[in-house]
Amino acid sequence: MEMDWHAERTDLANLALLDTEHAGEPIDLVAVRAYRLGRVRSEMAKRGIAACVLHDQVNIRYATGARNMQIFSSRNTGRYLLLTERDAILYEFTGAMHLADGLETLTGVRPAITASFVAAGEKIAERESLWARETAAALRELVGARATIGVERMNAGAAAALAAEGFRLVDAQEPVEMARCIKSPEEMKCVRASLRATEKGVERLRAAIRPGLTENALWSVLHQAVIAQDGDYIETRLLNSGPRTNPWFQETGPRMIGENELIALDTDVVGCHGYYADFSRTFHAGPGAPSAKQRELYRTAHEQVHFNMGIIEPGMSFRDYAERAWEIPEKYFANRYYLSSHGVGMTGEYPYLYHRADFPDAGYDGVIEPGMTLCVESFIGEESGGEGVKLEQQILVTESGIELLSHFPFEDALLG
Repeated sequence: MEMDWHAERTDLANLALLDTEHAGEPIDLVAVRAYRLGRVRSEMAKRGIAACVLHDQVNIRYATGARNMQIFSSRNTGRYLLLTERDAILYEFTGAMHLADGLETLTGVRPAITASFVAAGEKIAERESLWARETAAALRELVGARATIGVERMNAGAAAALAAEGFRLVDAQEPVEMARCIKSPEEMKCVRASLRATEKGVERLRAAIRPGLTENALWSVLHQAVIAQDGDYIETRLLNSGPRTNPWFQETGPRMIGENELIALDTDVVGCHGYYADFSRTFHAGPGAPSAKQRELYRTAHEQVHFNMGIIEPGMSFRDYAERAWEIPEKYFANRYYLSSHGVGMTGEYPYLYHRADFPDAGYDGVIEPGMTLCVESFIGEESGGEGVKLEQQILVTESGIELLSHFPFEDALLG
């Protein structure tokens, strides 16, 4: 049975009128943009990077606040940023230069050269060479010949052509990720606004749950709420039901939700002001009560999340966190979530904090610092099969400990 959208029309119209700030206080977006741009430039300077040519649309938005067709532009190389100590020149997609009007972070907006096979066809090498010549000319004017240039997410041919112009190319991921990982107090208002809006959407999703509804129809409730409240999009398709809850990472589909099944959701919302709202909840479809097995899974996941939240403190090393983190019972180990915790800002970001058993092969060291926002993860499901439970909380690391950012309640019936 599909949702009756005609019956929902009045409620959905009312939802579109909800306040889009959500945090209850005004946000100085000029100050937010200034802080972020300063962070990127500071991290570039630490590494001797004279300029960055950024194609990652989230990085462009972080550094300048400029946004345009973020998903489309992530797979079409028609929009990029040239960033130096003093200049920030946005090369914008054809016909869209007006979108950056009034952005104080930018010193110029120019038409982009689209160096993609779709745009250039068999002349792609010529287009990449043209792009490299034009970009090199701008770089020489701004930072001089043979400077160190940070690049990321660009065509291999374009990168090779730019290197042939005499520049030393390095990876720009490190300075940008290290910039993004520490949030300002004003930036945190954006994070909270995104979370409050997403929580309203999850509340509506939870209220819509009923056996007979498809996963896709249920998931669409969250989409509608996110967009109505000035959010952007949902980055993954992580809502599933019943036997599709285990193992994790089974994408939302047309399956109909059955009676008394579990429904697992990871929000992964790029929401208000472009900030990620990332928490996970697992629900029970009813109409009966959860089974003993369902409650056991849920309580175990709840224990893992809260134990690991309890050990996080500023100054802790990533290695120390891995050593002290909750020990996953053997029957749940094979299907564990691939991370214990991870950074979050405008998307998932640095750092990744690994489980103790995975640290020797995948882990790296670093320090948990005040201003980091982290998501503490759990997936609990047996390798032998059956349902699984996904839970996750988003937190801020403070000078004295942590602050819980995600406020959506857990399920009393499943906690038992």
